[in-house]
Amino acid sequence: MFDDLPPDLPRLRVLETWLVLTLDRVRQQISALERREQERQHGEQARPPVPDWLIEYGLNRESTPNAVHVGGCRMAGKRSKGTDSDTARRSIAGGVPACTFCRPDTELGILDG
Repeated sequence: MFDDLPPDLPRLRVLETWLVLTLDRVRQQISALERREQERQHGEQARPPVPDWLIEYGLNRESTPNAVHVGGCRMAGKRSKGTDSDTARRSIAGGVPACTFCRPDTELGILDG
């Protein structure tokens, strides 16, 4: 019937033990991957929404803003903070440069793009 299996009981028992251990390892790996996927999904659901506008600041906390960005702009640095449209508009009007990549000035209606 199964020509590829050992013909004697001791070797079949060894093979059975190996298969059980291997199956346990596979199940542990599946459980670990399922946990990671659940954590990833939870992280996505718990992530705060992207702000509509960002103001990017310099290295020290007292520095003036470096740029205004549309929320989610890939060019915004790590020292960016979310803000509302009025503050973003006032910042651009006050001389803070608008990002040339995402063009918040056009989005805010300050310039026609």
